[in-house]
Amino acid sequence: MEILIKKLAMVRLREVLKHPDEFHVLLKLKLAVRHAEKQIIPPLDHPHWGFCYSLLNKFTNGGTTLLLQPFEPQLRNVVCIFYLILRALDTVEDDTSIPTEVKVPILIDFHRHVYDRDWHFSCGTEDCKILMDQFHHVSTAFAEIGKGYQEIIEDITKRMGAWMAKFICKEVETMDDYDEYCHYVTGPIGIGMFKIFEASGKQDFAPENLSSIMGIFLQKTNIIRDYLEDISEIPKPRMFWPREVCSKYVNRLEDLKYEENSVKAAQCLNEMITDALKHVEDCLKHMSALNDNGVFRFCAIRPVLAMGTLALCYNNIDVFKTGVKLRPGLAAKIYERTRTMTDVYNVFFEFASVMKSKVEIHDPHSMETLSKLNEIQDICRKSGLLSNRKFYIIRSEQGNRSAMIMELLA
Repeated sequence: MEILIKKLAMVRLREVLKHPDEFHVLLKLKLAVRHAEKQIIPPLDHPHWGFCYSLLNKFTNGGTTLLLQPFEPQLRNVVCIFYLILRALDTVEDDTSIPTEVKVPILIDFHRHVYDRDWHFSCGTEDCKILMDQFHHVSTAFAEIGKGYQEIIEDITKRMGAWMAKFICKEVETMDDYDEYCHYVTGPIGIGMFKIFEASGKQDFAPENLSSIMGIFLQKTNIIRDYLEDISEIPKPRMFWPREVCSKYVNRLEDLKYEENSVKAAQCLNEMITDALKHVEDCLKHMSALNDNGVFRFCAIRPVLAMGTLALCYNNIDVFKTGVKLRPGLAAKIYERTRTMTDVYNVFFEFASVMKSKVEIHDPHSMETLSKLNEIQDICRKSGLLSNRKFYIIRSEQGNRSAMIMELLA
């Protein structure tokens, strides 16, 4: 795992050096994050809040802090605690060294542990381990937010913990299992966020099915992107790709990373991405209904990043070799420029164009993929918000193929 992380870090450094024009965007974002951090300084006599915001910044590289800046202090605190509690819950789920008989009760009871200022459980690594070892800071801060917010967070934590526990004991065999896992384990995050925004008066009521869609879309994108990290987990791999899909191409999920299976691996990957695209229409519908600018930016940037990630991953065998992530400069531009639905429609349209350019006709799901991408572009066109702003695609030859690289330029 350490070698994999170092390889990915080197790849990302080379990407930055290839795009020196993006340094100013990265620097601008870094300065904006530092400004946001200075604006959100917890009182010195409340070290638990200092701990919480410090970890939030580390986990999200300051991105979430930047998006929280427009909110009033009470709402910022609630979102911060919601994030850390779910991150702690996810840490327990992800730690494959915890025996099942220990892990399952913790997941099921986690919504109760948040009320216990003495509770902690050592697991995870690096910042996640710090979070779990010093969880009393989070539970102390949790006790200081309003009762209504506590009840929302408790409810979502209870739902997610119960479904995580179910899938600890059950492998993801079918596409129905996969959809069920993503719906019940991550869908509640979107539901919880919109209940919090509704309780704060920032956002009108949103149906749960729509509120959960963005969480499902983000989770499927993460599962696709994180194949290599998950399959390389020690002491045992995490497996979320449904066997029903993988068995069409290889005997075992881990076989996708072997060179001799590259063609089949790419086809499997493309099928997984095509499945994720079915959630885009509802994501766009949900984002278009957000009427507070701060809430909109908080909610919209992640789906835009996810669509970019899918465009990068599509037909990209590096998902199985080195792992892939959006280059930092492109991510910084998305943070900076995603401010309205016009921006969202434009970027989704262009990422769909990038993906369409990578579809190979002999891929078994090529027609389905193209159909979904055309539907996404039709939605963007029919919005009437596509602008004349230029998004450039640079072609670079790789053997006999053209690699499409997205450039977001003014």
